[in-house]
Amino acid sequence: MGGSVFGSYFRISTFGESHGGAVGVVLDGVPPGLELSEEEVQIQLDRRKGGQSEASTPRAEPDQVHFMSGVFEGKATGTPILMILYNKDARPQAYDAIKDLFRPGHADHTYLSKYGIRDHRGSGRASGRETAARVAAGAVARKLLEARGVRIFAYSKRIAGIQCPDIDPASFDPAVIERNPLRASDGETAKLMMSEIEKAKADKDSVGGIVECRISGVPAGLGEPVFDKLDALLAHAMLSIGAVKGIEFGTGFGAADLRGSEHNDGMDKKGFLSNHAGGIIGGISNGQEIVFRLVVKPTSSIEKPQKTVGVDGKEHTIVTEGRHDVCILPRIVPVVEAMACLVLEDQLKAAAALKA
Repeated sequence: MGGSVFGSYFRISTFGESHGGAVGVVLDGVPPGLELSEEEVQIQLDRRKGGQSEASTPRAEPDQVHFMSGVFEGKATGTPILMILYNKDARPQAYDAIKDLFRPGHADHTYLSKYGIRDHRGSGRASGRETAARVAAGAVARKLLEARGVRIFAYSKRIAGIQCPDIDPASFDPAVIERNPLRASDGETAKLMMSEIEKAKADKDSVGGIVECRISGVPAGLGEPVFDKLDALLAHAMLSIGAVKGIEFGTGFGAADLRGSEHNDGMDKKGFLSNHAGGIIGGISNGQEIVFRLVVKPTSSIEKPQKTVGVDGKEHTIVTEGRHDVCILPRIVPVVEAMACLVLEDQLKAAAALKA
């Protein structure tokens, strides 16, 4: 299977299945001598774990990271770092009853069409469990970025039609995000969101929403002007997350209703006067805050009966039982941040190589 490698100068390769023995990542491009501990990586993995609220799966994976190579006496050696997370709460037998049915919204049909074989145990590689490996790698990239003054935070902006007020980036305290179980940017709005999540859960259904990500401290000049635009690379990274179905930068789709005179980011001698472009113009960072939003679909695994087809070609009714998120947004937030970290660290390394 291709498609499990991401990045060029800061490169990752993830492995493992949802209900297999483990998931993990091989990370190449970490400079020798970087102080690195499992505890630092664990901080980000703990943010992604299930069981944190009524919105998330009760699957109790500890997601305890283990360094298997590339780190010696607390420092990176410059060789590939292998991080592994053993699956401790896998229940593959939960999928036996529906192993020959295509679950609506899942990759069951497309995987079988492409490979002629599929892992029916919780989607295998197509499971959101694979993103734990990304978060582990992203934690390393985050440390390198923060040393350069780059700051990244994402949050649930909208869930089930309930939207948080727009934030003022100059005064907003990102610590607010971790003070509510939905990782929303406003605690009071989070309560209304949770009410809708509870209704969906009672109906054996799920909900989606919008995640917003903000990145500060990125220097002007990252990205290439044609195929490897910085916004194109970020879009690639974000759309590689299974539940993400759309992305917009800055004003985004709202630009369709503006005139050029309204959307253009004018300048004076102090800098830009607005940020409708979301910090990227012509595919290259302009030094402003990078802002983008992602559409996250409702979780596909629901217990409400649905129509489907089996591998026998016959019509069936399916109920997907098990331990699934009613809303994936709170747990996708650290995944979004991780992928943004991986793109930016890769681009900064590419820029450094170009100057060398």
